[in-house]
Amino acid sequence: MAPGILYVTMQPSSTLSSSHFQDWYNNEHGPLRLRLSPSITNGFRYRAIDLDQPGNKDKDEYMAIYDLPDMSYLNTPDYLKLREGPVQSQRERDIRPDIKINRGNFDFLRESKSEAFQPLETLAVENKQEDNIVVAATITLKYPSSLPHLQAWYEEEHLSMLSKIPGWLRSRQFVTSSLDSASGGALEYLSLHEYSASNEYFGPLGKAASSTPRTKDIMQNHVSSGSRRIFKRFYTFGPAPRCLKPLADTNVKIAPYENTAPFARTRTMPSDGLPAIESYVLTKDNVKLPYRLEGSTDSDAPVIVLVNSILVTWGIWDGFVTSFFSKSEENKKYRILRYNSRGRYNTSSSSTERITIDTLASDLIAILDALRIPCAAAAVGVSLGGATVLAAGLQHPNRIAHFLSCDTSASAPKGNAATWGERIAMAEKEGKTRSSDASSITSLASSLGDELLVSEQTPSEPIVGDQLAEATASRWFPSEDFRKGDEYKRVRDMVAHNSLDGFKASVQALWEYDYTELMGEYKGKGMFLVGSEDGKLPGSMKGMAEKLAGSGGSELVVVQGAGHLPMVEKPGEVVDAVVRLLGA
Repeated sequence: MAPGILYVTMQPSSTLSSSHFQDWYNNEHGPLRLRLSPSITNGFRYRAIDLDQPGNKDKDEYMAIYDLPDMSYLNTPDYLKLREGPVQSQRERDIRPDIKINRGNFDFLRESKSEAFQPLETLAVENKQEDNIVVAATITLKYPSSLPHLQAWYEEEHLSMLSKIPGWLRSRQFVTSSLDSASGGALEYLSLHEYSASNEYFGPLGKAASSTPRTKDIMQNHVSSGSRRIFKRFYTFGPAPRCLKPLADTNVKIAPYENTAPFARTRTMPSDGLPAIESYVLTKDNVKLPYRLEGSTDSDAPVIVLVNSILVTWGIWDGFVTSFFSKSEENKKYRILRYNSRGRYNTSSSSTERITIDTLASDLIAILDALRIPCAAAAVGVSLGGATVLAAGLQHPNRIAHFLSCDTSASAPKGNAATWGERIAMAEKEGKTRSSDASSITSLASSLGDELLVSEQTPSEPIVGDQLAEATASRWFPSEDFRKGDEYKRVRDMVAHNSLDGFKASVQALWEYDYTELMGEYKGKGMFLVGSEDGKLPGSMKGMAEKLAGSGGSELVVVQGAGHLPMVEKPGEVVDAVVRLLGA
């Protein structure tokens, strides 16, 4: 069947606040379609800029467009499930009566575009196109015999005149889809004309294109009804919710929202200060990576990505995040993105791919893609996460502006496989499962940073257990005073409740890798950090800093008194390093 678009216009009622509307549409409705529907690969929202024109006061304020390679997909069970329970949430069922919705299916007819046109979903150009406009024109013909006249006018005169207007990017023409036309009724022709922000559509050339004698003849003698609307780009969907702005509306009380369905797994934490969203990204090999995005409500705010060590959750960064946002008002212009890396949970049922550092670096980029982040301002990682951000920074310098690699190595140390093999054996011997400690699925999950996906793990699943957890945590934190505190116990519990199968799969990434050659070729901004009490790493990481090309080497920050996870013991000093890196 033909390609086409799903074309929707919407007008929320006066009783529905804009923040409630935007939160639902941007953080639930749109992302869920891209996440669950393989045939829906993009989605765009526009807002009308012509409501002050005569006759437009009561017309729909919002427009959404989804491109489809095959319109027949809209009649498949895979798509129709989105429009009913349980996929359609109760929140959506409650909110839809407060929105006037006009939905149309249109088959593609023709397209013409300028050399300057770039697809809106292209991350590198999205922010540059935020002020682009779309002129949406609809026509219904009086008679079937009018179609040749319409086509000839459009192709011979109208499109040619529109394309000469400075700022013109693309024009597409559609017709009522065969999905709908089979039921009878007049066909509607839809034209979408796209212009850059600096356009002259409202100037003499634009007026001339709609006032020629031939245009007047078409409108008077062949068109029974028509309309023209003008919209400005408002939002571009990705498969993961990321819209923080409505969650910080001080004039409207937005309640926290949670969807626990396995296909949704989304929570929002409204705040008039630093709101947050938790959800997940689905990788190409069907691994769920839960993430937490928080901070500035500016959709273009720079992003700092934090990447965990093995065996822990994003909870190891809690102190860092608090310290970072409280340190200065300047820091509040950032968003912080954390996620639980592949290997925290058992993914053997969804992916059999061997986990390598390159796999983990690709996961980082996949999360940026899903959240439509063209380039992270900085990626900060520790241990296995330190190797991950090193690899991502070296391999994707256009996606990672700065990286801070903490307590890690540029290549796999000799004997790593044997050492970790002994640790796996210790956990296997203990034989602990989730069901042998029910608290891992309830009260502990939230405090550890596991709440989003831990309920999907089976009670009989083996976990790492207490023996390896104590051995690991005591090695990470040499300070006896620190080991007496609550934070030590929390990190130890993170280790204990890690999936054993996930651990066995992810630890293989540490057995074999080497990025020393790439470090010598790197031209970007990188920094290294290590705890002074982290064994031999202070010495070896000094060599790493010297090898990074950049501008003749890189800075190594040594956090005095800290062990393997300095962001847990001394979060303020890690914040200082990140701030300095961002200002480099």
